[in-house]
Amino acid sequence: MPGQVNYEPLTPLTYLRRSAYVYPDKTAVVYNHRSFTYAQFNARVNRLADALQKEGIQKGEKVAFMCPNTPPMLEAHYGVPLAGAVLVSVNIRLSAREIAYILNHSDTKIVFVDTEFADVIEPILNELPNVKLIVNIDDGAAPKRLPGPDYEGFLASGSPEDIKIPVIDEMDNITINYTSGTTGLPKGVMYCHRNAYLNALGACVEHGINTKTVYLWTLPMFHCNGWCFTWAVTAAGGTHVCLRKVAPDEIFSVIEKQGVTMLCAAPVVLISMSNFPGAQDVKLQKPLRVVTGGAPPAPTVIKNMEVMGVEVVQVYGLTEVYGPHTICEWQDKWDSLPFEERAKIKARQGVAYITAAHVKVVDGQMKRVPHDGQTMGEIVMRGNNVMLGYYKQPEASEEAFRGGWFHSGDVAVTHPDGYIEIKDRSKDVIISGGENISSVEVENVIYQHPDVMEVAVIGVPDEKWGEVPKAFVVPKPGTNPTAESIINFCREHIARFKCPKHVEFGALPKTATGKIQKYVLRNDAWKGRDKQVN
Repeated sequence: MPGQVNYEPLTPLTYLRRSAYVYPDKTAVVYNHRSFTYAQFNARVNRLADALQKEGIQKGEKVAFMCPNTPPMLEAHYGVPLAGAVLVSVNIRLSAREIAYILNHSDTKIVFVDTEFADVIEPILNELPNVKLIVNIDDGAAPKRLPGPDYEGFLASGSPEDIKIPVIDEMDNITINYTSGTTGLPKGVMYCHRNAYLNALGACVEHGINTKTVYLWTLPMFHCNGWCFTWAVTAAGGTHVCLRKVAPDEIFSVIEKQGVTMLCAAPVVLISMSNFPGAQDVKLQKPLRVVTGGAPPAPTVIKNMEVMGVEVVQVYGLTEVYGPHTICEWQDKWDSLPFEERAKIKARQGVAYITAAHVKVVDGQMKRVPHDGQTMGEIVMRGNNVMLGYYKQPEASEEAFRGGWFHSGDVAVTHPDGYIEIKDRSKDVIISGGENISSVEVENVIYQHPDVMEVAVIGVPDEKWGEVPKAFVVPKPGTNPTAESIINFCREHIARFKCPKHVEFGALPKTATGKIQKYVLRNDAWKGRDKQVN
């Protein structure tokens, strides 16, 4: 097909080229007291791509960015693939051990690091045999630097002239996003140019993104490439407003100052916004659409946000499906319903994105469950939002794609109108503040503690984060570990957000064959709350 008059490979790189051509003088990116027009944004991206090529980066090689939501992170989503390389976005909350694994497993050649995280990277520099260059992103957050050039100096070495878009096969890998999944072993989820293009286009359609959109970056760009909004906002010629720290006072300040019309966030961010002192007095000057996912927002949170003039929309997905795969598509007939009924509907995960195509809830024989809102099954998906597979893990990819569908591992029901609603998470995944935490991964770390004989980790209720990890520990005979020692041990080995917030010592409930019954622990922890357990 390449070279035909009726075919052009789909890639989100064309979105920036078009917007730079159509809106060269329009503000594309705002950050603190700086801003870039689309022409300037495009020139910086070209400089980044050219500099990477001059550094010897070849087609398909990996370039990693460890950076908060500042302009360099946004530029990476265009400059790295424009150089023919694959972007590896690193979660800035991970520990040094986890980062070393990701950089080595992904075969990363160049790493861009915000200086705030220099102390995290420095101890593992000698453990990264494939990395040939570190580039420092100095945003004024920390004075420490790693060996290597400064980001702006690196850009200056490249040409601002348009580089030919190198995409010939639209199914080529564009990014890799690592997720711990449910096994505790990080998996590299591969996205392709075509599906990134379509998912971004779907976001524009589903959320009404256009040239008047002013989008605030509260959702991490390292998370599913910002649900592909990194490309969607640019596609429509909207304005990206970057935000380094996600704090409610800063969010409200920027919303007012920049005239923000849209943001994406996990429910924990909505909770912080709605509970911020003075939030009840906030009256937004412009309509604000908030897209939330990771867990259903509580009706009270929805109400508090709506009082401020916010429209809350829920989406559902996983890293393996480019972020959102479904949306709770709102219908006018629901406008007249009482608030409680509207909130229940908004808590549903809904229907497939217009560009995603397929989603259903099935039983163990892959047959659709009845649309009765009661019968539970697993959510499976197909279509343009599904990953290429896991990088260098063909067996895991085959397992995820069994039966010709992507298996989410999420348990849900289908309502009579066809909208799906999650009822539980399988494989004991803990969703804390929108981040997936593998209980097995945490357990494996705790088992390394010298005083631990057995352990089980589950999610328990938390007012701020929705749920947090709790460890149930059986000490070795003759030992007397403390909760503090267990937690501190975890902090030395994994990211802090994965560490248990609570530790309880005692016997564990087991089956006759010796298997730990986690559902018994969950039943006790969630007693009296609206949460399904199994």
